[in-house]
This record gives sequence, structure tokens and C-alpha cells, in this order.
Amino acid sequence: MKLRNAYLLIAGLLIITSCKNDDDGVEAVQPRLLSEVTIEDDAEIIDFLKTHFYNEDEFENPPEDFDFKIKFGTIEGENSGRQSIFDSPKLITQTITVDSEDLGRADDEIIEQKLYTLVVRQGVVEGTPTIGDNVVLRYEGSFLDGSLFDASSNQPISFNLSGVVRGFGNGMKNFQTGIGPKDNGDGTVSYEGYGIGAIFIPSGLGYFDSSSSSGNVPAYSPLIFKIDALEFEADTDLDGDGIPSIQEDLDGNGNLNDDNTDLDFLANHNDNDDDGDGILTIDEIKIDNQIKKDEEGNIIFPDTDGDGTPDHLDNDL
Repeated sequence: MKLRNAYLLIAGLLIITSCKNDDDGVEAVQPRLLSEVTIEDDAEIIDFLKTHFYNEDEFENPPEDFDFKIKFGTIEGENSGRQSIFDSPKLITQTITVDSEDLGRADDEIIEQKLYTLVVRQGVVEGTPTIGDNVVLRYEGSFLDGSLFDASSNQPISFNLSGVVRGFGNGMKNFQTGIGPKDNGDGTVSYEGYGIGAIFIPSGLGYFDSSSSSGNVPAYSPLIFKIDALEFEADTDLDGDGIPSIQEDLDGNGNLNDDNTDLDFLANHNDNDDDGDGILTIDEIKIDNQIKKDEEGNIIFPDTDGDGTPDHLDNDL
């Protein structure tokens, strides 16, 4: 899938591939500071949001043949009086902290990123997906100039939000989903009352100086994803270890891929033996052969030696 997370690439390989010699006909892309790129990206995204509107009137009063697709237009000419996306009450702004180390850098920068999510229509099903959940949706990825670089088919596609660029997963946390799937009898399915919107992603929460799997996203590109949020699986347990994937975000930073207790090639949410001691996590979180939870539904993790580290994260009991 083109949305596969760029952060999973080896750090050294990122820099090597982004700095190819001009002799082979590829323009060299020099590494830049996350702090510098962040300022530029946010300015470009804000400029887009302030100079563009979306087809709010169609969503407020849908014509009979309306396809419920978001369309952006420039605020000029006959549209000069339109409300900008930036001023829309349906625009949500999130601040997310990014460590440059997660982008393959060794310059020790920790920089706040602004993520903007436009929720044009909220879904009818209560609850929203977390960064560890499986989702079913349709999407369309473009650059700020409107040119497409990626899109799903018209039919729903499913994947886990931990496996896509970070801004996409964190933006999806703002969307409720719909009712379905309904079998249409022709090999297709449909949903009703699903969430619709768009996520505006700075490159620090996107591909930064790497690219999508197809290689068609230039370095340091802010992105727009239009979203149809159809369905999600609450408390997805991706590795089947008995712990919902979202609870394996140990540092709570909204990025599951940097939590790796045993420092192997698998982050905890993809690892069924989180501490690498040869005992499956699902067996180390049981008390009297049962996974016990508190009144709020949180798992009570055993800590046999009382050192403050739960058994499933402690390879030296």
C-alpha cells in the first residue's frame, strides 16, 4: 500500500537515497533541519487554508445527485466572499511533538507540528479510532497544488493506522464512522452516515525526506488526504498478545512505532513477546490464568518482582 509508514525504513538508507549523486541524473536532495522545514510547511498549509474554501453549501443542503465528495476552490472572483477553510468551525488543530530521531536524524531536535483536520460531516457511530486500530475507509492523497499522488479505489480499503504516516493516523482520531457494510448484491458494499473530511499534514508528520513506496512524493512535501471514514475496529490487538495496540504506546506520544522494549525489529504492538524473554506477552499478563481488568476496563499488569516494570516488559524477573 502506498501509505506504508516511511518511518520504518532504516535511518541511514533514508539519507543515502535522498542524496543521490547528480551524475546519475537525479537531483540531489540535501538533508534539512526538521525545525526549518516545520516553519515552511505550516506557512504553506495555513496559506492554503486561508485562500481556499470547500463545498460547504452542498453538504448543508445536498442536491439530489450529490456524491458527498469534498471539493476545494480558491477564494477569488465570484467566490471572493466564501468562508475560508481556516475560518471554518469544522477545522480542528492538533499539536503533535516529533523527535527528529524518528525521522532518521541524529541532531536531537524535538519540534512541535501542527496538524489540521477538517471534519465536514461527522459519522453517526459513536467513538473514534485510535492510532492502533484497524480502519475501513476510502481516501485520496494530493499535494497542496491539487495534483494527486495516491488514492484508494471507490470500494473500501482496510488497514491499521499504525502502518501509515503519522499525521494520517492522528488525524483519523477526529472521525466517527458509519453504518455498514451493506452488501449491494453486485460484489460491492456500501456504508451510510460515515464521516467525511480532510487531513492537512506537514512533512514532519508525513514522509519528510523519504517518499511513498511508489517514489512519487518529493522530499519535504505537505500533504492533503480526503477521507471517507467508514468503519473501525475498537481496541484492535494487532499482534494478538492480549493488549489493545493503543495501550502499547508506552510513551503516549501518538506513535506506536517508537515503542520497542526488547530493541528487536518489531515495535511492541507488532511483537507477541515484548521483552524478548521467550515467554509470550499474553502469558505474562495473566493473573491466575486470566487477563484481569480494573473498573475502567484497563488491564491489570502483573509485576512479579515489584520493580515497577510489568512482567511482559521485564526480561529480568
